[in-house]
Amino acid sequence: MQMIALVVYYALFVFTLLLTARAILSFVPLLVRGWEPKGLVLVVAETVYTVTDGPLRVVGRLVPPLRIGVVALDMGFLLLFFLVSFAMRLISAFLM
Repeated sequence: MQMIALVVYYALFVFTLLLTARAILSFVPLLVRGWEPKGLVLVVAETVYTVTDGPLRVVGRLVPPLRIGVVALDMGFLLLFFLVSFAMRLISAFLM
């Protein structure tokens, strides 16, 4: 049972890394105008977006954007990140 928990923990850890990479990839075009991924970076970006897009869409349907004036903040990313972190904490407590 601990082996399964360990595998799930590492899968969640990799997913957390992919979420972090998605956040970074989302900010790069804002900071560097006209940036488009090419070559290996394109393959990595496509993988990151493919893996994280499904869970973010599900959470995005459940949690509406937070409206502050004319700006709408997508809280789905933060909620998903915190849920994955919480699940990792629960699993690590189980492993000890």
